[in-house]
This record gives sequence, C-alpha cells and structure tokens, in this order.
Amino acid sequence: MPMDTAEYAPGRLVDVWDHDAPRTALMWHGAQTDARATMGPLAERLAGHGFVVMVPDWNSNADDRGRADLLRSLEFARSRSADPDALVLVGWSLGGLAAAGATLHADQLGVRFAHTVCLAGAFVVADPVSGEPLPTDLTGLTRSPFTLLHGIGDHVVPVTISRDFAETLRANEWPVELVELDTDHAAIAGAAHDPLADRYIPAEDPQALQVATGVAARIAAAAS
Repeated sequence: MPMDTAEYAPGRLVDVWDHDAPRTALMWHGAQTDARATMGPLAERLAGHGFVVMVPDWNSNADDRGRADLLRSLEFARSRSADPDALVLVGWSLGGLAAAGATLHADQLGVRFAHTVCLAGAFVVADPVSGEPLPTDLTGLTRSPFTLLHGIGDHVVPVTISRDFAETLRANEWPVELVELDTDHAAIAGAAHDPLADRYIPAEDPQALQVATGVAARIAAAAS
C-alpha cells in the first residue's frame, strides 16, 4: 500500500496512505511526541479496507497539550476529504481521549464525524482538545456514534476506563459499542513497546500484527 509524507502545518508531518480511496480516516497516536510511525501497521491495514488514512505527528507536551496540532491535522484531513463530515476519527490512548473530546465538542469546533473509534482511550485525564475532563452530561450535544476497543490485558490504561466511558455514553443515549479484545495497550494500535528505550515503536511480531489486522477490520466494519 503506497504511503507518502506531507506537511499538515509548517514543520508538522503526516503520513498518508492511499490517496484515491473513497473514505478518509484520521488517526491520532498516543502521548509519545511525534510518534506517527507507531500506528503505521494499523494504518496500512485500514487503508486496505478502502480508506485514505492519515496519521499525523502531534505533541502532547506542548504548552497547549497538543491542541493546535490536533486541530490543524483535523483541518488538513477535512480539506482533503470528498465529504469532510464523513471523516472517521480514530485515536489511541491519549489520542483516543482527544478523539472523544473532539467528537463531544464537535458543535463548538464546527465539525462532524461519521464515526469515532477509541483504542484504549485514556478517558480519565483532561482532554487535549478542550483542556478539561470529558463531560458526563451530554445534554444538547449532537449525538455521534462511537466504537471503543480495549485490550483486557492492558496494564497501562485499564479496560474499566472504557467500560465507564461507554456507560456515560449510554446514559446519555449516544450510540456506542464496546469491544474487549485479548491484547495489550500497544498491539491494539499496531504498536509494540521497546522496554530498553521505553518507547512505542511499530509492531513487527506476527501476533501483534494479527491483532492490528483484526482491529482494522473492526474499524472498517464500524464505519461502514
């Protein structure tokens, strides 16, 4: 699957798979700064389901906790989508929290999403998009569908966090599906953890790549 790298803002890079696919997915990595490569295996597999897939770098350690990077990458993806309001937003860990924040605050941002998929979302800290914890009362907000995928072997962000967020969405009558997978915090996003460097890297082992293949299929099915 062909991949190119572009700038979504001056000096800020985004990897783009399959420029000619009919649907577009924007994928936000986790808290590790400028870690777009970590989600490469998952992005490539999702592109195989008929998506243009964009994975930008972003910096959660910036003064604004990455808000400007996230919103500029969102603007970039929308500007290159045949239907900007049909964008599929996918986020992993802190990026999953950001994806949820962008979706809950879509009215304020003036955007819409076809579907939001959160992979091991870290929903218990302040959302980088709004700078505040996710609201629990969603009255008056425009409902948008969520899929939450979380590994039962995740020792970084426990699966109970996604269970609680799913309950919040259900209590507010938002459409949500929670799927618990037999995997860990890294493989669910097509990544692996390098313990020596204490960094996430693109997965190479067959078991993790098999997980990424299954996750890509679930994202594609949810967004269909």
